[in-house]
Amino acid sequence: MAEPPLPPELSPRRAAAAHGGVPPQPTRHPGAGQVPGQVPIPGQAPAPGGGPGDGYGPPTTGGPGDGPRRRRWSTRKKIGYAALGLVVVLLVVSVSTYFWADSKVRREVDLSKVEDRPPDGKGTNYLIVGSDSREGLTAADEKKLHTGAAEGQRTDSMMILHTGSNGTTMMSLPRDSYVTIPAFTGQRTHKRYAASRHKLNRAYADGGPELLTRTIEYNTGIHIDHYAEIGFAGFVNLVNSLGGVNMCLDKAVHDKASGADFKAGCQKLNGQQSLAFVRQRHQEADQDLGRMRNQQKFLSTLAHQAASPSTVLNPFKLYPVIGSGLDTLIVDKKMSLLDLVHMFWAMKGVTGGGHSITVPIGNANYMTASDGDAVKWDMTKAKTLFDELQNDQKVTVSGK
Repeated sequence: MAEPPLPPELSPRRAAAAHGGVPPQPTRHPGAGQVPGQVPIPGQAPAPGGGPGDGYGPPTTGGPGDGPRRRRWSTRKKIGYAALGLVVVLLVVSVSTYFWADSKVRREVDLSKVEDRPPDGKGTNYLIVGSDSREGLTAADEKKLHTGAAEGQRTDSMMILHTGSNGTTMMSLPRDSYVTIPAFTGQRTHKRYAASRHKLNRAYADGGPELLTRTIEYNTGIHIDHYAEIGFAGFVNLVNSLGGVNMCLDKAVHDKASGADFKAGCQKLNGQQSLAFVRQRHQEADQDLGRMRNQQKFLSTLAHQAASPSTVLNPFKLYPVIGSGLDTLIVDKKMSLLDLVHMFWAMKGVTGGGHSITVPIGNANYMTASDGDAVKWDMTKAKTLFDELQNDQKVTVSGK
């Protein structure tokens, strides 16, 4: 069907004249209800749904302030995406670090093999052992570190670290303590040996960590929850990874046997020097007892430094510390990374108001029939102290 003719007032000649001789162009953006290519009729209202920007008036760019609002919204989005990305990166790094560190833990001690154990106590008890293991040392290392080349493996130091609602207590047990080694089955011979009286470090030599744990539990009544042991090489590597440990000495130390040679005052000890310091005893008036006090002081200082922000927040320092520590630290099979962190924080707490003591001594030069000089406990005071630790009570006994 033919379209109806335009009204006279809209004839092409008049429309061209009205527009300066140029025919009106069809709109390129028809509004709602407009037929594409149709010329708008002057004076006619736009079709329903039309509005600014639909071809009937100049295009609009929005009201005042729309541009700045859009820029502010764009900035907020960028900051949000950046924060989200940072959280994701930190989460990935944390998870990766956890599994990397967990894979390095040497869970080699099976406390489930320990016989006749006391009931679980209150709080947590860690048995921390420094052994004379020469694992990882060359003959040149042994000479340099003054460790000797003795075969076998013995305990150089033993401590019970207790943490609970009444604070932290670190109690040293002299390696020459004269105690009862309960009946056990030999690891190599598989023979059954009767209970006997010997020095405490004999237990480790005869039956390893499990017999040592059982002997300590048998003589103290304290339930050991976790076990941690480090040898000579691991100790040296851990200190070196920290960049040394800052120690303040009340007096000069000279011990040819351990290689210790330090002036009085504050100084930084490297791994070799630290090992010499914790092993020296000959210039101490009370020999092993003096050495144990130095060991407690050193371990607390080391833990405090390892947990400091300068270590924890510095990945170039933190990762070597974690790696060197876990590579040589032997723990029980149920020790988790969180347990290890808890142990280090407890060690750090000893210098922050905790107790640092030695089991009460009755006779430091007790003569035995077969083992020579030994250390005999003051069992009256010791029993009170052991009960307080087992039941997580306030420690009232001062041991020496």
